[in-house]
Amino acid sequence: MGIAEAIILAIVEGFTEFLPVSSTGHMIIASSLLGIQHDEFTKLFEVSIQFGAILAVVVLYGKKFFQFRNWQFYAKLIVGVIPALLLGFLFSDQIDKMLESPTVVAISLLIGGVVLMFIDKMFQKPKLESDDQISYGKAFTVGLFQTIAMIPGVSRSAASIIGGMSQRFTRNLAAEFSFFLAVPTMFAASFYTLFVKKWTTSEGVVVKGYKLVTDTQEHTIAFLTGNLVAFLVALLAIRFFINYLKIYGFKVFGVYRILAGITLLILLFTKVIE
Repeated sequence: MGIAEAIILAIVEGFTEFLPVSSTGHMIIASSLLGIQHDEFTKLFEVSIQFGAILAVVVLYGKKFFQFRNWQFYAKLIVGVIPALLLGFLFSDQIDKMLESPTVVAISLLIGGVVLMFIDKMFQKPKLESDDQISYGKAFTVGLFQTIAMIPGVSRSAASIIGGMSQRFTRNLAAEFSFFLAVPTMFAASFYTLFVKKWTTSEGVVVKGYKLVTDTQEHTIAFLTGNLVAFLVALLAIRFFINYLKIYGFKVFGVYRILAGITLLILLFTKVIE
């Protein structure tokens, strides 16, 4: 992977991570079109640059994240992230296999698109407007919904937002809690990728992720550049999404997902992507 490819994937990650369109699915598509989808560093990179994206949430919602007296806020995030940590640990190999399947992404995009087309009508009487009103049980339920996004193409953002709306959150609260929950979830995923999971270098040596990052100067620069670009783009994407969501809802994202899923199936059928 060169710097240009790293920047392209980082833009895709930063823009799609917090929108209900599946950042993982889009990066799989992008890396396939770039012809680098089977490279070990690419697979590591696609997960680890999520760290840059979550920093955007911490910066934009700094008052919330650094209000240390409000310990219940952190406790709810811990409760919400437990399902993802548990299932991610138990089924990491199966998840890795699905991450290499554009067909799974295409089907997930289509199904998720249909759901988003009708989600605003399904939950029309929200009651909870502030995270202070979220109980531990509701936080855990949203966390369960989030685990559906372990299927590539589902979208972590969409799954957790739908989970929040099913618990009578307003659209705005559901989106913001999804952002908050992303921080421990993606931090854990990045940490696992860099410091626990084993990867194979171009010389065939099995190493931990951070050693693959520092294996070559090109890898190191790509990693740092990718996280920076993902951070900057995510700042813009979060602002856009919240403002758009308040006015228009989810329907346009459903239409986009359906069109993206159909396009991907065509690319697979014509073997543009294999």
